[in-house]
Amino acid sequence: MSVEVNQDELIAGKHPVLEALRSGREINKIWIAEGSQKSVTQSITAEAKKQGIVVQFVDKRKLDNMAQGVAHQGVIAQAAAFAYVEVEELLEIAKSKDETPFLLLLDEIEDPHNLGSILRTAECTGVHGVIIPKRRAAGLTATVLKTSAGAAEHVPVARVTNLAQTIDKLKEAGVWVAGTDVSAKQDVFKTKFDMPLAIVIGNESKGMGRLIKEKCDFLVKLPMLGQLNSLNASVAAGVLMYEVVRQRRSE
Repeated sequence: MSVEVNQDELIAGKHPVLEALRSGREINKIWIAEGSQKSVTQSITAEAKKQGIVVQFVDKRKLDNMAQGVAHQGVIAQAAAFAYVEVEELLEIAKSKDETPFLLLLDEIEDPHNLGSILRTAECTGVHGVIIPKRRAAGLTATVLKTSAGAAEHVPVARVTNLAQTIDKLKEAGVWVAGTDVSAKQDVFKTKFDMPLAIVIGNESKGMGRLIKEKCDFLVKLPMLGQLNSLNASVAAGVLMYEVVRQRRSE
């Protein structure tokens, strides 16, 4: 039987569902495949019961149909639509922690797996928030939530209509904007990142758009010592995030 559920509201997989529950995300209902191992279901059913959330045990094929290709591990939750935040809130988060702002701007990242991986690393490196455009880019779908291994529940995401205008606003707020570009002259490992910072990661195939590149305060590149001239977007983002962490920890 077909299950009519908005894919943007689905969270699939044991860990992402558990993280959503623990983070306080509003969950409408949870489906668990009949015969699932207790190690998969016990912590989820206990947390759901505590919060008064309905848990229904169903045939695994029903979950397969709902997940549409996402590895669900026998657990799917239907959440309220993801609550995006405002860009100003991201800066307030840094201020409330008495930390130097550290943001990511994703210029048309289209692959949900890349977005999920970037969010996971962002959570691990203490990024205060991620900014994505509303058009021509992956949003916070079930695939993204699954790939992020629950990190999307802890990293605030702002979704903006105009990335270029957002960069202007960040600059007015004292944030420096660094773009990543293979043709840049500045080596990322010879660049100081000790200022309020937003790093722009470009599209998987095209890189940053021309206008976004022009808006950046400076451009950096990762050294390429092999035959290829670029890295996967999420890998490049990860290297950059950890370089910022390395520098700030050594201050």
